[in-house]
Amino acid sequence: MQRLLLGIDRLSTAIGQTFAWCILVLTAVVVYEVFVRYVFRAPTTWGYDVSYMLYGTLFMMAGAYALSRNGHVRGDFLYRNFPPQRQAWFDLVLYVLFFFPAIFAFMISGWTFFADSLRQNERSMFSPTGPVIWPFKFLIPVVGLLLLLQGLAEVVRCWRCIQSGEWPKRLSDVEELEQQVLAAAAERDPEELAREMARSGHIPGERAGDQQDGR
Repeated sequence: MQRLLLGIDRLSTAIGQTFAWCILVLTAVVVYEVFVRYVFRAPTTWGYDVSYMLYGTLFMMAGAYALSRNGHVRGDFLYRNFPPQRQAWFDLVLYVLFFFPAIFAFMISGWTFFADSLRQNERSMFSPTGPVIWPFKFLIPVVGLLLLLQGLAEVVRCWRCIQSGEWPKRLSDVEELEQQVLAAAAERDPEELAREMARSGHIPGERAGDQQDGR
């Protein structure tokens, strides 16, 4: 089960990091638009459409990635003082009552939104070129599906925490552990390091606080 959870994390991470390149493209588009507008007095007819589509794509496609890293904004002034089991119950109730109903509504309405746009071959009304925008709207149900998948993984994590009293490792925890192993291997003989890890069950030099935090 843990491999499946980390596999979902890896999928969300790969998609989020892939679409993160939209930042560079968006920056280049904005810089170009500003340059030609104020230097040559010749603004583009496509700059605005491309800008909001790129920003919207980046914002939406990073949603599941942020959820996989537990990176969404949380009012945790009380939550962070809860023991893990209470945190898991709190999250589980909120997922069931709010997250999943909202995601299902998002997917259904998003698909309808996309289907209407495709049927009309909808074009943008914000620029003379009028690019088609139904491919952009197709991202709405896709994002809903990705969030649903990651949300299911989070619910499984909540249930396992309720049973064990400890949060299962996330991909970020695993990646940090890999970095610690590589750093230790660079300083010591790999075979000696492997034998010591097998005996002690943790990385030599790892802080006690890291083990308690599940890192």
